[in-house]
Amino acid sequence: MSKRYRKEEKIRRIGVAYERIILCAYIICTGAWSVKIVILAGGIGSRISEESAHRPKPMIEIGDRPILWHIMKIYSHYGFNDFLICLGYKGYYIKEYFEHYFLHASDVTFDFTADNAKVIHRHAAEPWKVTLVDTGMETQTGGRLLRARHFLQSDPFMVTYGDGVADVNIADLLRFHRAHGRLVTVTAAQPRARFGALHFDEGHRVAAFQEKPRGDGAWVSAGYFVMEPAVFNYIESDSTLLEQEPLENLARDGQLMAYKHAGFWQPMDTLRDKRLLDSLWNEGRAEWKVWN
Repeated sequence: MSKRYRKEEKIRRIGVAYERIILCAYIICTGAWSVKIVILAGGIGSRISEESAHRPKPMIEIGDRPILWHIMKIYSHYGFNDFLICLGYKGYYIKEYFEHYFLHASDVTFDFTADNAKVIHRHAAEPWKVTLVDTGMETQTGGRLLRARHFLQSDPFMVTYGDGVADVNIADLLRFHRAHGRLVTVTAAQPRARFGALHFDEGHRVAAFQEKPRGDGAWVSAGYFVMEPAVFNYIESDSTLLEQEPLENLARDGQLMAYKHAGFWQPMDTLRDKRLLDSLWNEGRAEWKVWN
């Protein structure tokens, strides 16, 4: 390991430690630990049917962990550990995963000579509280939120999709939302282009080549919402798509703000996306891995 690398790593660790101190102070002062994180995990995932035919899309692995776990780790890094997961298609897979999660993350003794006693010696499970809500097989994204409404009455809550990872600073996102005072904040991102970009000078000579730059300048919804409970006034029924009338009407009423995220964001819509995320994870280039 070079001296320069050790110095850069030391600086990075100091920065991470400082960020955590600031974050802890913010959480203590604002009560942010009470904010629930809603993850929409009930869709069929038809565009990645090679994988989702056998399990729900949020349970498709990146590396050796479901993408759902990666998303939860992003929030947990910033001190948000209270999750509500909206289930639908093959939701029992997710229930079984969390039913056994603590055990699988533990050293354990099963003593069959002492009334089948079980002793946990050490565990590496995260300090998560996970509520799993059945929201129906055919329910749309807005309807899934509506079905979970009785858990989300008093405080602002965060919402994201169970198929997209990002290096969004969640604490800063929440600060931004609380500062502007509107009902909903959506994280906006610029997706990467699928192909390399060519830049020409006069004629046909390529003056510059840029490998897979960010898109054409358009900002898209990346999920990672913050919402106030009054958002439920914009959702009518199970058939309501969050991305249609509710967000359109919130924008019309001046109640929708965008948190512009210029960093990494990648949804897992197709098998190509899964392979990309797998390769980034396996090669140690997973920018969404903000935790240690």
